[in-house]
Amino acid sequence: MKDFFAAVKDRRTYYGISKASPVSDDRIKEIVRFAVKHVPSAFNSQSGRAVLLLGKSSDEFWSMVKESLRKIVPADKFAPTEEKINGFGSGYGTVLFFEDSRPVKNLQEQFPSYAAHFPVWSDHSSGMLQYIVWAGLESEGFGASLQHYAPVVEDDVRKKWDIPAEWSLIAQMPFGVPVAGPGEKEFLPLEDRVWIRE
Repeated sequence: MKDFFAAVKDRRTYYGISKASPVSDDRIKEIVRFAVKHVPSAFNSQSGRAVLLLGKSSDEFWSMVKESLRKIVPADKFAPTEEKINGFGSGYGTVLFFEDSRPVKNLQEQFPSYAAHFPVWSDHSSGMLQYIVWAGLESEGFGASLQHYAPVVEDDVRKKWDIPAEWSLIAQMPFGVPVAGPGEKEFLPLEDRVWIRE
């Protein structure tokens, strides 16, 4: 297992993933549960939710995405889309990230002067949850990527896995043992991005 900063540095977008796993399913469950429990949230609202899909369930999800996209992408342009979705489906599992609107609405009612901010802060917390899971998977030898197919599959996902109506699908993270490295990454000068005043 990598230390924190190594996991942060090595966490990249991996599109080439396999159905292999370097750890037990119990360890994967532990990572997701740990992240959901400990992610920061505004006013400790704890609005983040996750659904972990392993094996057949993950395959079903990406098949669902593919068939939903087939209905809206022209047939003569579908091949690249199908190839991309098949790549996500070639992984070991997928984490679905949701935000529960109920804690957000409760806070809006309790603190009306901040009402407009709570959905934004909820998004911030969701991003942190995604990142914790991503770095956690990276630390155990997985490669992952973050995808956003919610609009085309949210209703089907809700029906398939009995998801509460108040949960909004935010993002999806397919993961598996990498079979290809990530692309090159360039960094802007840190002096333009981090200012230090002493």
